[in-house]
Amino acid sequence: MLASMRNIRRLAPLRGLLHRPSARIPGKTILRSHPLLQNSVFFSLFSTGTSGPYDGGDGGNGVYRGAFSRPFSEENEEKVSYQHTDAYAAIELALDSVVKVFTVSSSPNYSLPWQNKSQRESMGSGFVLPGRRILTNAHVVADHTFVLVRKHGSPTKYKAEVQAVGHECDLALLTIENEEFWDGMNFLELGDIPFLQEAVAVVGYPQGGDNISVTKGVVSRVEPTQYVHGATQLMAIQIDAAINPGNSGGPAIMGDKVAGVAFQNLAGAENIGYIIPVPVIKHFIAGVEESGKYVGFCSLGLSCQATENAQLREHFRMHPEMTGVLVNKINPLSDAHRVLKKDDIILAFDGVPIANDGTVPFRNRERITFDHLVSMKKPNETAHVRVLRDGIENEFCISLQPLQPLVPVHQFDKLPGYYIFAGLVFVPLTQPYLHEYGEDWYNTSPRRLCERALRELPKRAGEQLVILSQVLMDDINAGYERLSELQVKKVNGVEVENLKHLCELVEGCSEESLRFDLDDERVIVLNYQNARLATSRILNRHRIPSAMSSDLIDDQTNVSEIKVACSS
Repeated sequence: MLASMRNIRRLAPLRGLLHRPSARIPGKTILRSHPLLQNSVFFSLFSTGTSGPYDGGDGGNGVYRGAFSRPFSEENEEKVSYQHTDAYAAIELALDSVVKVFTVSSSPNYSLPWQNKSQRESMGSGFVLPGRRILTNAHVVADHTFVLVRKHGSPTKYKAEVQAVGHECDLALLTIENEEFWDGMNFLELGDIPFLQEAVAVVGYPQGGDNISVTKGVVSRVEPTQYVHGATQLMAIQIDAAINPGNSGGPAIMGDKVAGVAFQNLAGAENIGYIIPVPVIKHFIAGVEESGKYVGFCSLGLSCQATENAQLREHFRMHPEMTGVLVNKINPLSDAHRVLKKDDIILAFDGVPIANDGTVPFRNRERITFDHLVSMKKPNETAHVRVLRDGIENEFCISLQPLQPLVPVHQFDKLPGYYIFAGLVFVPLTQPYLHEYGEDWYNTSPRRLCERALRELPKRAGEQLVILSQVLMDDINAGYERLSELQVKKVNGVEVENLKHLCELVEGCSEESLRFDLDDERVIVLNYQNARLATSRILNRHRIPSAMSSDLIDDQTNVSEIKVACSS
């Protein structure tokens, strides 16, 4: 891996915590997972998918102030003009724009996937955008069951609907149908990325009171940063204004426009907060407007290595004037797998030269990782990549898409899949499942599953790692209880592709015996008819409403309808 990642943890007992500041009602807590480990699922520094350590970008389109799509030089240096932000003016601007968000949510129980955990209440902030929409953080409304919004100076709470959620970028759009809510409300306009030392005012409803609050600070840093909620690396702005629980989703105002959205802070440090910059916000909103849903952030699907060592550059026949990064791994599902090869040297992306440390020019003599040029590309957009292969320069066109890891990093707003047969509980491996092992899940969860979750790449679309999560004891499965936490490799000799495929293989079994091949060459064999009869009594004994999750029920219903139609 290139360089060492910042050791960021989401768990409060650990030092260096990045914290999502949406206020929770006292007594209600939620475990937070380790983003460093979450982000290790796929690629190293230059991977730009949801599981890569560095996701973020502009695409070189010059869509925001100071973004260069060409090498920096003295001739094209920008003149920096700083804006003055007055706290009183920010208050006046925000009074009729910033709202308080109340959320009731209930997360799935991955240990018992047929039920949810206890509901909890949380609070956050948001602000009004043109088009009668409210922008807030995704973690404010994650796993929501009910959302209310209250505007400043009003005792009334209005029901809100979640229009779109982008968990990777930690943003969400809300809508409110009640016309009364919009009386007197003003929308805020999105501005630009602030320069270093420019003043911003963070407006929201943090804990410690019920009324609106304003804190003021200056911009300290602009660079890719760990997004705790989505376990991604995207551009973020570090400020020294206090961002506390409840501030999440509130605007950071610079002048008379929004410079970003408050979303997390660095616990254990003095006044280090982070805001989501305008390019990320615009990318999220544009995707929702064009497709009606969140589309994600694009990725090349590469794991790359710096070429700072002269001997390494000489080995790969790089001329002294050449700079670039070495390709180590390629995601088989990416379009780059079609044209790039291991040991290629990527010299430039969309005409922008890549330095030996993997950075490109950015604004006023700043530099940023080249993934920043990737993730702001729209899905299906083409990138032009200049590559050195065997000492010869080549030009390739690569279509960009958001890429998903083999083992999902998060599963917000959806129920986990499961399938129960003869008391054997099968589930797809996800990181939230591993998080059920507690705060120290990396050390306490099964080592083999943890390593696969963090390192393995998908070989084909729709692939899942299906595991036997537990055995609900019964006469039919006695002796198999110690085989839990193992991956299911085959069913009756057929390799398992995903949970749906396993369900189809079991339900469609026409043999007397049913055989499961697991990790470590372990085998489970059941009498098929006796196992089917046992399934019903086991479900009744454990008060489980269904032998399979709703998504599998729908699939099985469709298969049955097709079979009936074909036979009629």
